[in-house]
Amino acid sequence: MTAQYERGLVDTCVVIDLESIDPARLPREIAVSSLVLAELSQGVAMAKDPVVMLARAQRLADAEADFASIPFDREAARRYGTLAALLIRAGRDPRPRRTDLMIAATAAAQELPLYTRNPDEFKGLEHGVEVIAV
Repeated sequence: MTAQYERGLVDTCVVIDLESIDPARLPREIAVSSLVLAELSQGVAMAKDPVVMLARAQRLADAEADFASIPFDREAARRYGTLAALLIRAGRDPRPRRTDLMIAATAAAQELPLYTRNPDEFKGLEHGVEVIAV
């Protein structure tokens, strides 16, 4: 079991699956990147079923109310370049992973661990950001 951090950044899949994740596996204080809110907003816009749309809108509203939102800023942009270089060195193409990479860069810029349900998406970034699978 991973030690519980005081603060950490969670990615979109963690926000979506939050109710099914043991809170002991998450940081005490959860933050999200503004990019996570953007992805959740896109999910609302893409929903074709009104029931799904309402559920997604509620998830977005809850995330906005419950978690600190950290913007993708100048330092995160710099870290993005570093993380992209790490992926390239690991033989992976950063282009299809842009948003995930930007979320990871936000965590790295804030010196926060990144919590995810999809750790394979972040393979090759170990020297740039701490990734914690939940």
